[in-house]
Amino acid sequence: MSEQFDVVVIGAGPGGYVAAIRAAQLGLKTACVDAFIGKDGKPALGGTCLNVGCIPSKALLDSSRQFHNLTHNFAVHGITADNAKIDISKMIERKDKIVKQFTGGITQLFKANKITPIAGFATLKANRVVSIKGHDGSVAEISGKHIILAAGSTPIELPFAKFDNKYILDNAGGLDETSVPKRLGVIGAGVIGLELGSVWSRLGAEVTIVEGLPDFLAAADADISKAAFREFKKQGLDIRLGAKCTNTEIKNNEVHLSYSDASGEQVLVCDKLLVAVGRRAATQGLLGEGSGVQLDERGRIVVDDHCHTAAENVWAIGDCVRGPMLAHKASEEGIAVAELIAGLPGHVNLDTVPWVIYTEPEIAWVGKTEKECKDAGIEYKVGTFPFAAIGRAVAMNEPAGLVKVIAHAETDRILGLHLCGPNVSELVHEGVVAMEFNGSAEDLARICHAHPSLSEAVHEAALAVDKRAIHKAN
Repeated sequence: MSEQFDVVVIGAGPGGYVAAIRAAQLGLKTACVDAFIGKDGKPALGGTCLNVGCIPSKALLDSSRQFHNLTHNFAVHGITADNAKIDISKMIERKDKIVKQFTGGITQLFKANKITPIAGFATLKANRVVSIKGHDGSVAEISGKHIILAAGSTPIELPFAKFDNKYILDNAGGLDETSVPKRLGVIGAGVIGLELGSVWSRLGAEVTIVEGLPDFLAAADADISKAAFREFKKQGLDIRLGAKCTNTEIKNNEVHLSYSDASGEQVLVCDKLLVAVGRRAATQGLLGEGSGVQLDERGRIVVDDHCHTAAENVWAIGDCVRGPMLAHKASEEGIAVAELIAGLPGHVNLDTVPWVIYTEPEIAWVGKTEKECKDAGIEYKVGTFPFAAIGRAVAMNEPAGLVKVIAHAETDRILGLHLCGPNVSELVHEGVVAMEFNGSAEDLARICHAHPSLSEAVHEAALAVDKRAIHKAN
């Protein structure tokens, strides 16, 4: 007979491991099954985010930013350094050390909370039985009163650009280059493409990003996209929009990428090609016969507003369900589901999930864009304020970008907060908190913000909604 648990979590990414910890905190006997293998060839908790996503990319972004500031931005401060160099191997070693620190931390949290970790590929069968194929080929079964599917996602591979992580890279390959490519091509001007493109550009690579859509960062507010695009161009990123990629060839240790745009057929020649065209739910092989769980046309698990699937006591969270593929969204769903299982209230408001792109300047937003308001027929008003008029931003030598507040024309309720500029990954949460409490632009405008601080840009933008900004003409 298979061992039975109160909760079996499949997947140990941010949603899965957080769900497992919260379930265990609530006194539920919990197991967590995950198939991820780390860079050292051993099972590693944390999923894509901790191993080959959020955390290692931020480590490289910070290292490359430090080097770029030393070689390009410090002179204005009176700081000079001749013949500055960077040891790429040391940079990658630092990144790997950070990854190991955090994945090891989850292992310790599992031990502290008496969670049973199981390494292997899981398939959910009928009656909430989970079949697990170990990395050694062994097969075992466990069962749960409740199952939480947190399988995550995998990078989309183009049929004409298969990953080999030698010439054609996925996100993991883009994080592990041991030298700076002279020419880096990137397919996709989304989060991954822009972040990793920025890393290698700062270190000296000639980076060309080809994007199929005619508009840059179409998901973001148009004013924010325009400001970011202008700054990326200044930094030397060559971003080509409306480019439909059709083929790749490897010739003489070079990648030849064929694409077409408004000017006709084109060929981009580069030393490495990063493919970053999005991710898809990792549900292949996850569901066995009789599981009762349904998939939609995109391979995502169908759930209701509380992450419950069509099968009794089977839940699903994170990248493998509807909503944004963001680690923090998955974590919140993990907590909510664990608490619902324990009979507590649990809910995630997808309308207030913040989005962040960790480029320089950073890009962040929460809520509706101006276009979304127009398309929905919502009457609205807007306030904006530039970081160039914020003393702290100018003192930091980071004056680029702006803050934009969108509020309902009648109720003044905040509908969206959109930012491009320094440290906006932190500032966006003013909007998240305000929106969760149904706050108005006037609420933000009447809250005292410290001076000098970057947060004053949010304050001034909120004032500008009613043409009351102090430090700009209204």
